[in-house]
Amino acid sequence: MTASTPTPPRELPRKLGLVTGMAVVVGVIIGSGIFRVPSGIAGDTGNLTGIALVWILGGVVALFGALSIAELAAMYPAAGGPYVYLREAYGRPLAFLFGWMWLLTTPISWAAQSLMFAEYLGFFVPVSAAAQHVIAAVLIILVAAANYRSVKLGAAIQNLSTAAKVLAIVGLSAAIFLLAPGGEHNPLAAEPMGVAKWSGVGIGLIAALWAYDGWENLTTLSGEVKNPQRNLPLALIGGVLVVIVVYLLINAAYLRALPLPQLAASKSVAADAAATVLGRAGASLVGALVMLSVFGTLNGSILSSPRVFFAMAEDGLFFRTVGKVHPKYETPYVAIGFIVVLAVIYVLLRDFMQLAEGYVLGVWPFLALCVIGIFILRRRRPEFPRRYRALGYPVVPALFVLATCVVVGNALYAQFASTIGSILITLAGVPLYYLWFAWQRRSHAG
Repeated sequence: MTASTPTPPRELPRKLGLVTGMAVVVGVIIGSGIFRVPSGIAGDTGNLTGIALVWILGGVVALFGALSIAELAAMYPAAGGPYVYLREAYGRPLAFLFGWMWLLTTPISWAAQSLMFAEYLGFFVPVSAAAQHVIAAVLIILVAAANYRSVKLGAAIQNLSTAAKVLAIVGLSAAIFLLAPGGEHNPLAAEPMGVAKWSGVGIGLIAALWAYDGWENLTTLSGEVKNPQRNLPLALIGGVLVVIVVYLLINAAYLRALPLPQLAASKSVAADAAATVLGRAGASLVGALVMLSVFGTLNGSILSSPRVFFAMAEDGLFFRTVGKVHPKYETPYVAIGFIVVLAVIYVLLRDFMQLAEGYVLGVWPFLALCVIGIFILRRRRPEFPRRYRALGYPVVPALFVLATCVVVGNALYAQFASTIGSILITLAGVPLYYLWFAWQRRSHAG
C-alpha cells in the first residue's frame, strides 16, 4: 500500500486564545517608536502640557479605533482583518488597494525592525555596517521559520517576549523614579507645565500615532482566534489600554531623568535617561531592552501580517499559491515565505533611515475607512449578528475618523513631499487592480 499524502487544510485552524491576542496587540505596538519619538514630541510641543496631551490624545485615538473596529472583527472573524472589512463595506477594488499598501509597508517594517535589532547589538559585540545587514536578514529568516513551523510556537514566542518587554519597561521606569536625584535637582518638579501649542500638538500626534500603530495586526489573525466574538474585542481594547499606561509611565520617567531641553535634543532618549540615573550600565540595559522590544514586534508582525495576502489569494486578488496552507504545520507558509524574500531584499539593499522614511502614513487612512464602514454596514445589513457593538456608537467611531483625518491633513501640511509621495504610491494600486483582472481573464481564456 502506498502512503497517503496529507490533504492541505482549506482554512487556518483556531489555535490562539485571549492571552496571545493581547500579546500581539501590545507586542506589535510597543516596538522602536517609544525609544525614538519622545524627543521629537518634546521638541514639537515645548512643554509638559503639550507632551502629556500628545501621548494621551494619541492613546485615545488608538483606543477609539480599537473600540470601533472590534465590532467588525467580531462580525467577520476571518483571515485578513481590514482587507475583509473594506471588501464587505466598499467592494473588492478598495480592499485590493489596502492589500497593495500592506504589500509595500510590511516588508519595509520587517526590514527596519531587524536592522534596528542589529544596530543595537553593537552595544555588546563589535558589528560592522555590512554585518548588521547580514544579521538583520538572518533574524527575519529565523523568526519566520518559527512561525512557518507552528502558529503555536509563534504565539509562545509572542507571549514570552511581550511579557518580558512590558516588565522591562516598567522596571526601567521604576528604577529611574527611585534613583533619579530629588528635590531641586528633580527635572520633572522644576519644569513648569506651560500652555499647550496646538500646532506643536498636531505635529507631535503624527509621531505618537506611529508609536501607537500596530493594534490592527491582531485583526488579520481573526481566522485563528478561538471564540473570536469575545476574544477579539477584549484583546484589542485591553491591549491598547495596557500600551497607554506603559507609554505614559515611561514618558514620565524620561522627564524625571532629563531636563526638557535635553530630552528634546536627545538622539537616543531612553539610553540617555537610563545613563543619567544608572551610568554606563543603564545605556547597555536600554540597548538590550530595545533589542527585546524590536524582536517582539517583528515576531508579532510575522505572525500576523502574511494573513492579508493569504486572504487576498483566496479571493483571487493575489497569486493562488500564496493562499496555500501547509498540510502538516497548518500555517500560510507560502505567504510567509513570500514576504520574507521581499524583506530580506530590503535589508540587504537599504539602510534603516531609508526604510523608515518609506513608512509614513501606512495604515491609518484605511483604518478610518474601515470605521466609516461600520456606519455603512449597520445601514446595509441591520440583521447581521453583532455579538459586540462599538462602545459609544456613533460618537466614538466618528471621533476616530475625525481625528485620523486631522492628523493625515496635518501630515500633508507639515511634511507634504513625503506624505503625498506615500499617497501616490498607494494610489498606484488602482490601475494595478484592473491590470490584474485583465491578466487573469487572459490567463483563463488561454
